[in-house]
Amino acid sequence: MNATKQRFVEFMLESGVLLFGDFTTKSGRQTPYFINTGLYRTGRQLAELGRYYAATANDCFGDGYDVLFGPAYKGIPLVAATSIALSEQHDRVVPYCFDRKEAKKHGEGGQLVGHTPRDGERVLILEDVTTAGTSIRNTVPLLRATADVTLTGLIISVDRREMGPNGRSAFDELSEEYGMACHAIVTIHEVIEHLHGREIDGRVVIDDEMRGRIDAYLAEYGVD
Repeated sequence: MNATKQRFVEFMLESGVLLFGDFTTKSGRQTPYFINTGLYRTGRQLAELGRYYAATANDCFGDGYDVLFGPAYKGIPLVAATSIALSEQHDRVVPYCFDRKEAKKHGEGGQLVGHTPRDGERVLILEDVTTAGTSIRNTVPLLRATADVTLTGLIISVDRREMGPNGRSAFDELSEEYGMACHAIVTIHEVIEHLHGREIDGRVVIDDEMRGRIDAYLAEYGVD
């Protein structure tokens, strides 16, 4: 696990985004850990987050995409911050767009905000996490209804390494279903590796009891 991944794990902790306790995921699973990018609260945090996403996009996809798409709502600040970071850190001007929960019926109308994808453009989707792939499956039809686009790939903060609807990795299923590459800045196993037994800011974030709960959860829902 390289230094950048370690720093990202600690950055999520410092920002209050990586949480341990009792939570319910969008898919209805009871989980002992949760990643919520909606809890980033400052411009400094968003700027740093954008740099991590931009670096991952650059490393994994190079210049193989034309537009960033962020599913509402948490994907909205992700694409904005990443677009800025790509411009400032990688000298790339990449437009972005996101969807509305409901189509606008006045003004310019439509369900997309920002750049409107055009035929032939390659779309890179940015999300916070993907447990069962629900939000991606909801937004892909919208993108394809807008234009004849190619889905280049998906980047998320943390790959929870959990089973999708068909008992396989949600990432693997999405990649196969839509023919796109899926990458995470870190996986849950890398998070555990870095934090188990490690004292940060005066406390051990993942002690043996929490590690046991996480292991039990992954034994039921995990794919590794």
